[in-house]
Amino acid sequence: MKKTMIYAVEKLLEECRSKGHRLASAESCTGGLIAAALTEIAGASDVFDRGFVTYSNQAKSEMLGVPKDLIAQEGAVSEFVARHMAEGALNHSDADIAVAVTGIAGPDGGSDDKPIGLVHIAVARAGQATRHERCLFKPKSRKNIRRKTVIHALKMIGDEISQPILA
Repeated sequence: MKKTMIYAVEKLLEECRSKGHRLASAESCTGGLIAAALTEIAGASDVFDRGFVTYSNQAKSEMLGVPKDLIAQEGAVSEFVARHMAEGALNHSDADIAVAVTGIAGPDGGSDDKPIGLVHIAVARAGQATRHERCLFKPKSRKNIRRKTVIHALKMIGDEISQPILA
């Protein structure tokens, strides 16, 4: 991991620690890279509770409770599945903030409606509405798409912990 990324993750973990937040991740297209980035930093276990790698649709349903009919209707790469993944990670962990990613990292598998580089990222927080962002990352190399997804997901966590809890 690059030094700037390590510094950013250290700062994110420090901010979570100072505010008493616990994190969880639910990852499809990144295959655990968000969890790896967080756990690259020694002592992350007091902030990072767990990561779910739910690459298959079956894993999304079994581990996170994403309804099978929702996946069949919307497709695994969708806003609705990303939101359910984040909420499922929150419900199946001791975290109060969870991030989820699902997308098409390529080099194959894209379509006109869902091109390579399309990623849906959701952040769920206890007591809050789940936030979602649709991203289209370029250039379309698998490594680049996955790297940019991790960076964007960590940024969304940072944005979330900067927000006060609404009553």
